[in-house]
Amino acid sequence: MGMTDPISDMLARIRNAHMALHKEVGIPTSKMKKAILDILVREGYVEKYEEQGRELKVYLKYVKGRPAIGDLKKISKPGRRVYVGVDEIPSVQNGLGICILSTSKGVLEGKEAKNKRVGGELICQIW
Repeated sequence: MGMTDPISDMLARIRNAHMALHKEVGIPTSKMKKAILDILVREGYVEKYEEQGRELKVYLKYVKGRPAIGDLKKISKPGRRVYVGVDEIPSVQNGLGICILSTSKGVLEGKEAKNKRVGGELICQIW
C-alpha cells in the first residue's frame, strides 16, 4: 500500500467501528473530512460529530441495532482519481445511497451537484 489516503482511512475507521458496534470513533481532523461528515449527518448516516483539538469525534448512528451505514466505498484514490461530469453522477443503490463529490462549488452530495450543474471528483459512495 503506497501513500496513505486520509479519506480511505476515515471510511475504514467508520466501517471498523460500526462492525464492532462502537458508539463513536475518533478521526484526525481535516476540512475535507468535516465537509464529508456534514453531508453524512445531514443525510442521516451519522448522528453528529464534534471537533476535539486535532480530532473529530464521530457519533455513529444505528437503526434498530444495525449501523445506519450499510457500506461505504472509496471511489477516487490518490493513484487513480475518478472525475465525473454532471450527467455521469451515479445513482447509488437505485437512489437509496449517496455519492459524495469534490466540486468547484465545494464538497457536495450527488443530487446537490446535479442541481448545481457541477461535476467533480467522485470521492465515495455510501449506502
